[in-house]
Amino acid sequence: MNKEFGGKTVFGASIGILMLETRFPRIYGDIGNAQTWDFPVHYRVVSGATPDKVVRNDPRLLLDAFIEAGQDLVRTGCDGITTNCGFLALIQDEVKQALGVPVATSSLMQIPAVQQLLPAGKRVGVITISKATLSKAHLAAAGAPEDTVIVGTDGLRNFTREVLGDYKAINFEDARLDLLDAARELVCEHDNIGAIVLECTNMVPYANDIRKLTGLPVFSIYSFVNWFQAGLVPRKFPLELDDPRLNLIQHKAR
Repeated sequence: MNKEFGGKTVFGASIGILMLETRFPRIYGDIGNAQTWDFPVHYRVVSGATPDKVVRNDPRLLLDAFIEAGQDLVRTGCDGITTNCGFLALIQDEVKQALGVPVATSSLMQIPAVQQLLPAGKRVGVITISKATLSKAHLAAAGAPEDTVIVGTDGLRNFTREVLGDYKAINFEDARLDLLDAARELVCEHDNIGAIVLECTNMVPYANDIRKLTGLPVFSIYSFVNWFQAGLVPRKFPLELDDPRLNLIQHKAR
C-alpha cells in the first residue's frame, strides 16, 4: 500500500502571497483578487506594510514583518512565496534565505529572462507605479540592467495617487488610460523596446490593452506567478512512465 506523507496543515495550495496592508478595491486580474488565479493560493497580510512605506520609502525596514508572515505561510503549507509589490525586490535575498523555500518577490525579476528572448538591438521596457523611487538598487536586486528603460504613471490621472494613497474607491477607467499613456510614452520615446514588464501587481488588468496598443509582449506578476506555479506543481499528463499503456505502445512500435 502506498503511503501519503504530511508535514503541512493545508494541502492543495502551493503559492503563498504576501500582501501589503491596503483597503483599495482589487478587481479581477489584481494579484489580491483570489478569483484571478486558476489554482488555489494562500494570502497573508503584512501588518504595517502600506503601499507608501514600501514604494516611497525603504521596505527593508519592514523585513522582519515580511519574514514572519512568510514563515507562517510556509508552516501552513506553501512551497513558494511571492508578494504583491515589485519594489520588494530589495528584500528578495533576505526573505528567501529566511524562509528556505523558493521566493519570487518582484515582477521585475522577469527582466533578465525576457531580455534573452529578444533579438539583438531590442530591450525590455518597464512600466512602474513610481518612476521617482524605482532605483538602480531595485533593478540590481532583480538582476536587471541598471540602464533598463523605465516609465511611470506618476503625475497622470489617478493610478499612482489612488493606489499609493490607498483610496477606498478607484476610477479604474482612468487607471486604464494612465497605463495606456505610460505604454505609449515607452514605445514612442524609445524605438528599441521589444517587450514590456509591468512592475506593479495592480497593473495586470490592463496588460491585454497594453499589448493591443503597442503590439509588444507584456509580462506581469500574473505571467510570473503562473510560471512559478508550473514549477511548484508540474502538470500531470495522462501518460506516465509506469502507465501500462506505455508498454502497449512500445510493443506496437517493435
